[in-house]
Amino acid sequence: MKAYKTTESSLNIIIVGCGKIGQNLAAQLNEQGNNVTVIDLSPEKVSEVSTRCDVMGIVGNGAVHAVQAEAGIATADLLIAVTGSDELNLLCCLIAKKSGNCRTIARVKRPEYSDDTDFFKNELELAMVINPEYAAAEEIHRVLRFPAAQKIDTFAGGRVELVKFRLPEGSPLAGMSVRDVVPKLHCDVLICTVERGNDAYIAKADFVFEERDVISLIASPKAAAAFFTKIAYKTHPVRDVLIAGGGKTAHYLSRMLLDDGVSVKIIEKSEEVCDELCTLFPEATIIHGNAGDKEILLEEGIENAGAFVALTNLDEENILLSMLARSYGSGKIVTKVNRFDFSDLIGHLDLDTVIYPKNISSDMIVRYARAMTNTIGSNVETLYNIIQGKIEASEFIVKENAPLLDVPLSELQFRDNVLVASILRGKQVIIPRGHDRILAGDRVVIVSEQMKLHDISDVLR
Repeated sequence: MKAYKTTESSLNIIIVGCGKIGQNLAAQLNEQGNNVTVIDLSPEKVSEVSTRCDVMGIVGNGAVHAVQAEAGIATADLLIAVTGSDELNLLCCLIAKKSGNCRTIARVKRPEYSDDTDFFKNELELAMVINPEYAAAEEIHRVLRFPAAQKIDTFAGGRVELVKFRLPEGSPLAGMSVRDVVPKLHCDVLICTVERGNDAYIAKADFVFEERDVISLIASPKAAAAFFTKIAYKTHPVRDVLIAGGGKTAHYLSRMLLDDGVSVKIIEKSEEVCDELCTLFPEATIIHGNAGDKEILLEEGIENAGAFVALTNLDEENILLSMLARSYGSGKIVTKVNRFDFSDLIGHLDLDTVIYPKNISSDMIVRYARAMTNTIGSNVETLYNIIQGKIEASEFIVKENAPLLDVPLSELQFRDNVLVASILRGKQVIIPRGHDRILAGDRVVIVSEQMKLHDISDVLR
């Protein structure tokens, strides 16, 4: 049995499955000071992950009690099953609950199981069921409803939004400083971060915007909409969507869009998949053809589509199709990419919104694990990567004994590159200025460089 070295704020975590999600989780959770053990049937994968991420590794079937026992299930706080098999993941979690009574998370991605998510959670006592394709569809759905954004994250039950967008050429914001935004535009928003090339910045008052900057702001949905109207940015939701590829993500996304009354057209090269889609979505238009064929895309209206979403199984094809869509049309473009190692290259391409399903799932799990390591003073409710590996946003619920209560923000001594981005007090959304104060019970969103904030008091010097 594995023996852990524990601290008050560390978790004992077992990850079953060393695929892309498992590898990413092992790296992130280990970096946050947790004790991580990975399990996989492949000796090569276990060796690679344990060496690269500096974690313990065990070769074996994670659904076998003896293997889990060797990994330390008796003292584990959390088991995460992210193998390629839904059934195996559920069995791993069931055995873990019976063996060690730890919390469990399972990846379940097949569409036929989507209606059973609550059943699995309740009957198997799962902490969370992760479906990367469904999570990706939800994120795509959000940006299609608000096409000005590259990405939208929500806090406080949707009452606060973190919106990422790129400044177009000729934007009225170009040449304006951060401190000028509110008095000149009369919008209740807070600029959080700016990405320029490979550099990322916490937005300070004297920072001056340039064309092509990627900006993240925090606001209520109503205030965000008013802001984009004032900078003449397209804000109306799309009414028709052309989708390349008819896989799981397209399946989930189509249902969401059709329920909103959006016109959906899917191009899929598998005749069998087309037949299935026709049965499931009779109100959609299903085209049997190769979305990689420029003539088919033109024939099916890519030039006039409100949005084009590239969801084939090949990252390279999705990127090329999106670039083609950009050259022929003017609609919103969304590109699905599975590989994490493409992110630096993709950042230099004009691809509008890029969705990483495996990254979304990893972030959701890391967010949950961070919430489990809460210490006194506050609770980490939500955690989002605004700029992967550089800047994150954390949501806290502030408790009675937090050290920064009822002091004007301008009088607090914050650490460098920390920004109080929003305060939710009851139903009131406060975009904070220097005179505002944090009170017990407030939900507070903090934007910071990645510095492992476990408690809201960590933002102070």
